[in-house]
Amino acid sequence: MADLKLVNVEKAYGEVKVLANINLDIKQGELIVFVGPSGCGKSTLLRMIAGLERITGGTLEIDGTLVNDVPPAQRGIAMVFQSYALYPHMTVRENMEFALKIAKKSKDEIAAGVDKAARILQLTPYLDRLPKALSGGQRQRVAIGRAIVRDPKVYLFDEPLSNLDAALRVATRIEIAQLKEQMPESTMIYVTHDQVEAMTLASRIVVLAGGGISQVGSPLQLYERPENEFVAQFIGSPAMNLLAGEVVETGPMTVIRLEGGGTARSAIPTQVSDLGMKVNIGVRPEDLVETMDQAIFTGEVEITEALGEVTLLYFKRQGEAAQVVAKLPGIHAGLRHRSVALTADPGKVHLFHKGRSLLYRH
Repeated sequence: MADLKLVNVEKAYGEVKVLANINLDIKQGELIVFVGPSGCGKSTLLRMIAGLERITGGTLEIDGTLVNDVPPAQRGIAMVFQSYALYPHMTVRENMEFALKIAKKSKDEIAAGVDKAARILQLTPYLDRLPKALSGGQRQRVAIGRAIVRDPKVYLFDEPLSNLDAALRVATRIEIAQLKEQMPESTMIYVTHDQVEAMTLASRIVVLAGGGISQVGSPLQLYERPENEFVAQFIGSPAMNLLAGEVVETGPMTVIRLEGGGTARSAIPTQVSDLGMKVNIGVRPEDLVETMDQAIFTGEVEITEALGEVTLLYFKRQGEAAQVVAKLPGIHAGLRHRSVALTADPGKVHLFHKGRSLLYRH
């Protein structure tokens, strides 16, 4: 197993630079998840680590060895793709044996490696079946097993669950989490556009946007302490609400007068020079609660989604402002087309100035 180090890594296609200033230390035993919007470079970065894409600038080290020009087969990496890419004419056992036969391993080594991987992934009963006789989730497990038998330094997963239906995706996600528990020393890098996968699987999340890294941190760090508005809105579902306003009182507790007429209090401290500063407050839908007192936001509910354990309220837009969404626990019948006033605990109110969180400015 291995550490990885990326220093000032860049990727360009001709004059078009798609990734720049990628600096990342990945420690042995971590499960790192790359997330971001479509086209942000998640899979490109993964393929650069695998050696399937050339690194335009910067350096990539695996276990302290520079590997920029090392062929993929010699990097000690195994990759699991979005498509299972199994050989249809081979049994599960033969699919898992194939890479070991190419590497000229002994029959005993091959048998031991396949049996161990099959046991970990609960594939033993299916070893003599062809892929067409398996479900989608079982095929993906065979693809993962084919990576495990190689005992690589680093495992790379490129959106491995995106071809599965919703229920199977949940089940296979749990299986991957269990797999990581059984292989605590293994280093894994996982690409997904699904933030639930990222939040539930990752040791740390790398949020990519605009050709670079927006923030790196544990799932809860990104959820509770986003560095910028992009991460604040990308992590969490529904997305964090952003409301424009102006700082009217400074100190340990900051008071913001909002353009929509409400007043917000934030536990993020400000200084006297911040008086009059234009800011956006950020409040997650699940942190909003109904109030009869001073409200952050008051509006007419346009649509409700009753999900049983929670009710989502979508408010009518006010001018050019983005739609406000609240996520109230339990069942709230009859709120549609009614006016509802909302507030939030000051400790849950984020402050952003020019897109950056005031929490990190010092």
